Amino acid sequence: MAQATITLYESNLCGYCRAAKNLFNAKGYEYTSIVVDGQPELRAEMEAKAGRHTVPQIFIGDEHVGGYDDVAALERNGELDALVNPAD
Repeated sequence: MAQATITLYESNLCGYCRAAKNLFNAKGYEYTSIVVDGQPELRAEMEAKAGRHTVPQIFIGDEHVGGYDDVAALERNGELDALVNPAD
């Protein structure tokens, strides 16, 4: 099965955003980055979807998984790969 879509709402000034991208890059995951800097409509879209105003906000498929700390916890617990590459 194909990799689930990963969407990352981020800011160019955010260290946690860079950490999330570094994790995804290290694992070879493809992701879509949506930079909300100076884009109030994109920030509003993120807040409406995630219910949070901070970045990063990360979605795997249609599931909001949270920010970098949440994704890092999924990786530590061995759960991230199953979300990104679900079994048939």
